[in-house]
Amino acid sequence: MLNNRLFSTLAVIDGIYTLVETNERMFEVVMSKLTEIERMGDSTLVSNERIKTKADKAPSLHYQLENEDCVRHTWAKPKLNFVSEQFKQGSGFANPLPHPDGGRRWDLMKWLMRRKSSTWVGDFKKEQSDFLAAKKAKPEERPHADLNDWQIWFVGHATVLIQIGPYNFLTDPVWAEHASPKQGRGPKRVIPAGIALEDLPRIHAVLLSHNHYDHMDLASLKWLHQKFAMPIYTGLGNAYYLPKAFHVIEMDWWQSALMHNIKIIYTPAQHGSGRGMRDQNAALWGGFSIVSDHGHCFFAGDTGYAAHFKEIQKRFGAPRVALLPIGAYEPRTLMRYMHMNPQDAFQAHIDLQARRSLAIHYRTFQLTDESREQPELDLHQAMKHSSKLMSPFYCIREGKRLIV
Repeated sequence: MLNNRLFSTLAVIDGIYTLVETNERMFEVVMSKLTEIERMGDSTLVSNERIKTKADKAPSLHYQLENEDCVRHTWAKPKLNFVSEQFKQGSGFANPLPHPDGGRRWDLMKWLMRRKSSTWVGDFKKEQSDFLAAKKAKPEERPHADLNDWQIWFVGHATVLIQIGPYNFLTDPVWAEHASPKQGRGPKRVIPAGIALEDLPRIHAVLLSHNHYDHMDLASLKWLHQKFAMPIYTGLGNAYYLPKAFHVIEMDWWQSALMHNIKIIYTPAQHGSGRGMRDQNAALWGGFSIVSDHGHCFFAGDTGYAAHFKEIQKRFGAPRVALLPIGAYEPRTLMRYMHMNPQDAFQAHIDLQARRSLAIHYRTFQLTDESREQPELDLHQAMKHSSKLMSPFYCIREGKRLIV
């Protein structure tokens, strides 16, 4: 029986379930919002069973998966302890720059209760149908490719296939229908993944930035593990949420691991973690630098703008390609600390001195208030006033690639 004492409940913010404190009335409002979001999802994209071309050419291909039920994560309270500069006993991990105003939880609550869950407009069913009917390039197995031969495939949201010579890395693999711990809940994808799971080449490693639901998807990770049994590189504490059978390599910021002749470094980000009510910042978040004799590939993960971009450039050199998030940034006063907007991302591109950058973390799930097209428009506006000699910052569609 609920009463007027404070409750810890869950609110869908950033496609994740973020801790907030509220009373009974607010609990009911938040639950009604979750139901509204669930209904909204039904109108945007059909289930995987119905994702087929007109000729039903490849009914076995999976461009999305039903969510793995992990509601247990929403109540989990890991009792973890780490020797790390970022870890503080009793409060978990922390960013070097504290959150202004202590996180503005009350403002987040008010925003959640007042916002419209779905403001993206478009004929998503037609977009999906056209996408699935179109002829697609497929990534190839490249066992004899030179280490200087790089191809970058945008799968969707923060999922990118990085091909460096014969080695294939997959960032934050999410083929799930919802950014949520349960099928039918939370933000629903409006466009299928750009590459079917069955069309992936052998995956040598997964780079898992952090544990928010739009980045750590158990259904996708289980599918990949069953086929490739690849190692998963991630931040400290994230193995807690993954099956014991997985080969998980946890890393602190700036820690590195060697895979053949390629170095994988876990790099800082200004963000947070949590999959439920009692595990806020219990696991570390970050990005990755992949460094070889032929260059530096940087994956930012999910992050606000901060000084770490300049430090990454200083340590590892200018990236040959940088994968930078540009979405989930409105309302700006609430999202600034955790998420870059396109202007911030362009500044990160400059700080890194990247030879080229690729936009990620937009178009797939409606997480915040900006329109679906706005991140791309805002990025073009930020670049409009830059020097003509500035290196390019690309936006490409799902299933397309950059040869870098």
